[in-house]
Amino acid sequence: MLSPSLNPFDNLLLSSLTAAVPIVLFLLCLTVFKMKGIYAAFLNLGVTFLIAALIFKLPLPEAAGSVVQGAIQGMWPIGYIIVMAVWLYKISVESGKFEVLRASIGGISNDKRIQLLLIGFCFNAFLEGAAGFGVPIAICAVLLVSLGFKPLEAAMLCLIANGASGAFGAIGIPVAITGTLNLEGNVTAMDVSMLTALTLPIINFTIPFLLIFLLNGLKGIKDVLPAILVVSSIYTISQAIITVFLGPELADIIPSLMAMGALALFLRKWKPKHLLLHGEQQTEIKKYPLQEVIKAWSPFYLLSLFVLIWSLPAFKTLFAEGGPLAFTKITFPIPGSSLISALDLVSATGTAILLAVLTTILTAKGFGFAKGFALFTKTISEFWIPILMICFILGIAKLMTYAGMTAVLGEAMATTGGAFPLLAPILGWIGVFMTGSVVNNNTLFAPMQATAATILGTNPALLVSANTAGGVMAKLISPQSIAIAAAAVGETGKEADLMKMTIKYSFGLLAFVCVWTFILSLFF
Repeated sequence: MLSPSLNPFDNLLLSSLTAAVPIVLFLLCLTVFKMKGIYAAFLNLGVTFLIAALIFKLPLPEAAGSVVQGAIQGMWPIGYIIVMAVWLYKISVESGKFEVLRASIGGISNDKRIQLLLIGFCFNAFLEGAAGFGVPIAICAVLLVSLGFKPLEAAMLCLIANGASGAFGAIGIPVAITGTLNLEGNVTAMDVSMLTALTLPIINFTIPFLLIFLLNGLKGIKDVLPAILVVSSIYTISQAIITVFLGPELADIIPSLMAMGALALFLRKWKPKHLLLHGEQQTEIKKYPLQEVIKAWSPFYLLSLFVLIWSLPAFKTLFAEGGPLAFTKITFPIPGSSLISALDLVSATGTAILLAVLTTILTAKGFGFAKGFALFTKTISEFWIPILMICFILGIAKLMTYAGMTAVLGEAMATTGGAFPLLAPILGWIGVFMTGSVVNNNTLFAPMQATAATILGTNPALLVSANTAGGVMAKLISPQSIAIAAAAVGETGKEADLMKMTIKYSFGLLAFVCVWTFILSLFF
């Protein structure tokens, strides 16, 4: 905190209400005033700057430096990761690899329940980890519809399935971003990643059962129980191991690949006794040679390999102070302020994805760097606004942190005492429902969660992970997710119907996260 005044009104209630203005205004701009996210973020950045400087007495140079620091971190490493991940996905689509990849999954079984596990759950999680930002819900819902699923049914199932992977979308950004926020208690992204393993595995294991129940009732669960257990067990266990020992970056990608592969192998020896088939509207799926299928998956094999190497402690040591590659980290002061910023040119996760991109371009037959660069510019043109919005929101978060606004809000929330861990996930749920993004939610609310936890004597990483988990449960019904899903399946205008189909599951999963977080807070 760089502000001389934590409690400018000498009244905790008034000071905390003032500190909450940017958050309340941001949510009102999105919901009541129906402003675009970029305009809402820019307006609130200005409001936060004025409150921080005029009321909380944050010196103007430090206030300006806070905004600059937030913008730098929004572009690097966050924006870097987003652009590289989406660029790789676009190359996969444009080169024809993605079509082969989709067919290789859809052609494994003609049983609706198995297709739902493979596409609605596993492939959904894989795309969430590799690209995120609405890509998995849109693609998987369309693919299920092409196989014969009803449009709204497919959209609902994909939204619910996304609850198992939303915490680690786009190479783990929702959790990774917490490491850029200078949280109370020196909470790192790795700390948050490890603590998610106390809650999310329970949800992840349950969701495949829920999906099959919604599709085919208890009879469906009984018929394909072995397949459900294969998917649930492998996905849940492998994700828990990765989040604890490697971090958030590959927590969706590797588990989903392992679960898909394991189920495909399992289906060679086992078939459901009673098949649940589609009607005549099912689309014929083209068969591809095994060699072509293997090549089609290569961009994502490479992605997993390079990100895995970048996540290894031995690799990270190369860039630590005194390490042989430490010179690749550029640290510099922000002019006019006491703040510093840094650019990890090589050790950033985005560089690992860039290597996967370049290797894919070099090995893709008849593709070339000209097409690759065209897709890069297209990616930039599509995502510069979301990245700029992230920069604005990070600027708001930095201003609130350095001005002491986060601290006073945390202190106010801590007045709820031991009941706060029960309520902490609700804050995350509200954040994602309003912003549509677990990244934005953690940027806004993780600092408050960490501050309140420190005051209460609770593990701050636990409440930040609860903020993440609670937020993911809102992705099922956030207006942004609902709009993407409805549009993808050609049901624009039926968003209200889709929300009615998913809302009770969002509330039910949130209730579990709340109660479970409270129980965990008694031990951590």
